[in-house]
Amino acid sequence: MQCIPGCGACCIAPSITTPIPGMPHGKAAGERCVQLDENNLCKIFNQPERPKVCSAFTADPAICGDSKESALYIISSLESQTQ
Repeated sequence: MQCIPGCGACCIAPSITTPIPGMPHGKAAGERCVQLDENNLCKIFNQPERPKVCSAFTADPAICGDSKESALYIISSLESQTQ
């Protein structure tokens, strides 16, 4: 599956506990990553400073659904279930 253009849900919905450039303590669930640009694209995609957790994520219909709204809902639900 290809990412939904302009989605960015994986950079907003989940918490990330490892450092991100510009966010040395990671980010909270629901917080927009500072590396997400105005088009919801990662500014450090394919860069060595991109966190491994981000690089390891792959789009999947079970996680992303069929829209940005679906992806935000699914990922947020998974985040709350794993806290």
